[in-house]
Amino acid sequence: MEEDKNFKDLGICEQLAEACDNLGWKIPTKIQAEAIPHALEGKDLIGLAQTGSGKTGAFALPILQSLLESPQAFFACVLSPTRELAIQIAEHFEALGACIGVKCAVLVGGIDRVQQTNNLANRPHIIVGTPGRLVDHLSNTKGFSLRTLKYLVLDEADRLLNEDFEKPINEILNVIPRERRTYLFSATMTSKVKKLQRACLRNPVKIEAASKYSTVDTLKQQFCLLPAKYKECYLVYILTEMSGCTSMVFTRTCDATLFLAMMLRHLGLRAIPINGKMTQSKRSGALNQFKAGECNILICTDVASRGLDIELVDMVINYDIPTSYKLYNHRVGRTARAGRSGVAVSLVNQYEWEWFVQIENDIGKKISQFPCQKEEVLLFMERVTEAQRIARVRMKDLGGRKEKQGGDDGEEAMDRYLKLRNGKSSKKMRK
Repeated sequence: MEEDKNFKDLGICEQLAEACDNLGWKIPTKIQAEAIPHALEGKDLIGLAQTGSGKTGAFALPILQSLLESPQAFFACVLSPTRELAIQIAEHFEALGACIGVKCAVLVGGIDRVQQTNNLANRPHIIVGTPGRLVDHLSNTKGFSLRTLKYLVLDEADRLLNEDFEKPINEILNVIPRERRTYLFSATMTSKVKKLQRACLRNPVKIEAASKYSTVDTLKQQFCLLPAKYKECYLVYILTEMSGCTSMVFTRTCDATLFLAMMLRHLGLRAIPINGKMTQSKRSGALNQFKAGECNILICTDVASRGLDIELVDMVINYDIPTSYKLYNHRVGRTARAGRSGVAVSLVNQYEWEWFVQIENDIGKKISQFPCQKEEVLLFMERVTEAQRIARVRMKDLGGRKEKQGGDDGEEAMDRYLKLRNGKSSKKMRK
C-alpha cells in the first residue's frame, strides 16, 4: 500500500471518504486497501486479517456506497457470533453512514424483542445481528423478510461456520436471495471448502492481509511460569506493576470473573467483570464503564475476545491459558490495535504448560518471559490470601441468595458490592 493512498483512491465516494476522515481513518489499512476495490467491482470476498486491522471498514464502506447508489430497505445483513460485536458493527455503520441517512437495526438476544420489532417496522437499510435472534424475527415478526437482500456478511466467519451456528445459518441461507454479494471476514479463517460452500460464495476473491496464525508486530508477548497456588498473587503483582495500564484479564469461567473482580476490588484495584451469564444491559454497562475509564481492569470470559474495538487497551492477561491458538490470537488482539503497541502476558501453571507450548508452535513464535522475582511477588501473599478469603465468602453468599431468590445470577449483588467498595453509588451496569 502506497503511503499517500486514501479512501478516494480506492473508489470510495467523497461523502463516505469524509466520514472516514471524521472517524480518524486517514489512510486505508492493508485489508481495506486490498478488499474495497474488489468489493466495488461486485465480487464476493473471503478476507483474512489480523484482529484490529480494520475489517469492519473493509466491508461496511462498499456496502454503504452501493446503498447510496440504490437505496432500499433491508439492503444488507451482517451476522456476528456475539452480541457485543454486533452492537459495535452497527455503531460503525451508523457513524460511517450518518452523512447519507443510513438506518440500522440490531437483532441480538438479551434485548427486548418488541423494541427490535418496532425498529424493523421502520424498514432499516442494514440489519446487524446474531444468527439465533435473526431467525427468531424471520419466523415470528410479521412483515419482516430478507427476500430483497443484496449483501450478506459473516464477520468472525470461522465461528459462524462452526457447528454451533450451523442450524440458524442454514435457515438464513434458505430464505435470502441467491443473487447477492457475500463477504466472509475473520482473523482466523477456516479453509475447509465444504464450510465455505455452505455460505454460497460465487468465485470469491480471497484476500490474506495476514498469515494464518499471525499476531501484529506491535504486540509484545510474554509469559509467567508459576505454581498454580500462586496464580492470583502473580496476577496482582503484574496489575500492580502495570498500575497505569488499561487491562483485560481473560478467564475460563463466568464464576472466575466475579471472584477475581471481588478479590481485586478488595485490594483497591478498579476491576469489573463481564461474562455470558450477565444480562445484556449489564454486559454493555460493564463495557461502557471500562471504555469510559471508570474501571481500568476488565475481567472477562471469551465473550469479550472477538472483534471488540476498545481503544487504548494497554495489556491483555491470560489468567487461564486458552485451549487453542485461535482463542489466543483473538484474546491478545484486544490490544496493539490500529498500529498501537500493547503487551500480552500469559500466566502459565504446571498444568497448562503443554497448551502454552502448543500455542507457541502454532503461532510460530517463541514468547519471552515476563521479568519478575518470586520473592517480590510473594510480598503480596498475605494481602492476596485475605482478599481471596473475603471473595470466597461473598461468592458463597451470592450462591445462597441465588437459591433463595430463584435465579439471581450474581451480577446484581456484584453491583451492590461495587457500589459499596466505591463508597458511592456507581452507574448501574448494563450488559
